[in-house]
Amino acid sequence: MTTPEFTSNRDNFCYRHPDRQSFVLCQRCLRTICPECQTQAPVGVICPECMTEMRRNRTPAQRRAQRRWIGAVAADTRPLATYAIMALTAFVGALQLFVPVISEVLLFAGVYILPGIPGIPFEPWRLLTAMLVHAGIMHFLLNMLALWMIGRSLEPMLGRARFVALYLIGGLGGSVAVACFDPRIATVGASGGVFALLGALLVIGRHIGADIRGILVVLGINLVIGFVPGFHIAWQAHLGGAAIGALIGLIYARTRRPAQRVWQIVLLAALVAALLAIAFLVPAMVLGIRI
Repeated sequence: MTTPEFTSNRDNFCYRHPDRQSFVLCQRCLRTICPECQTQAPVGVICPECMTEMRRNRTPAQRRAQRRWIGAVAADTRPLATYAIMALTAFVGALQLFVPVISEVLLFAGVYILPGIPGIPFEPWRLLTAMLVHAGIMHFLLNMLALWMIGRSLEPMLGRARFVALYLIGGLGGSVAVACFDPRIATVGASGGVFALLGALLVIGRHIGADIRGILVVLGINLVIGFVPGFHIAWQAHLGGAAIGALIGLIYARTRRPAQRVWQIVLLAALVAALLAIAFLVPAMVLGIRI
């Protein structure tokens, strides 16, 4: 694209580096910025000037909250857990192309967690393995793009262990929600885990005084899409993942001090136990099965 009309429009070039073409806008001032000038924000990117202004305008309480979140995280803040999850999911996705039966082996439906159903094996691990398989390349790409965008900001803030726990428990919550609404529905995809990240980011961002309006918009749009006819999206997994993610975000926010680490683990373990109990009891009640 080298037409005179294109090159004469300065909005097509970075405002700090006029020789660099870009189509990425700062989420605050809406000026065009090149990759060198982009700083990842909770949603989207911002330019250096807006970043400086945000830091200058933070209240003392916001600075203390930010230090508490970041201070306990190791010096290496690369989102390696995010990349590892993406790599594992991509590997399984590639296997799907050559061994399609993998989808049938790893997908989840509520009937697989109820023992004693004739002709249906008892395979509770499907609650999590469904996060590794997708219904198509577009489904896979959208989930991995969302994971990559959110993980780069959230993982360094939480630390790798808490980030992975959030993703897995959120995925569990999404599967449990699907099983509770209709145990016969089969579902695949990482949407439960991805929406858990969004839910946690919403709560944590609110706790540290960040501007969460962008997160609310993204979360709201994605939740609404799940109810639009023709999209064939498991809105139950979206809703369950977001709710569990928000709850985990609250747990993290209220137990962030090192002295509260035991309570954090206990609360997360209690949440997992509650989800498993719901996963076994509610679908059995829906189907009228006595366990």
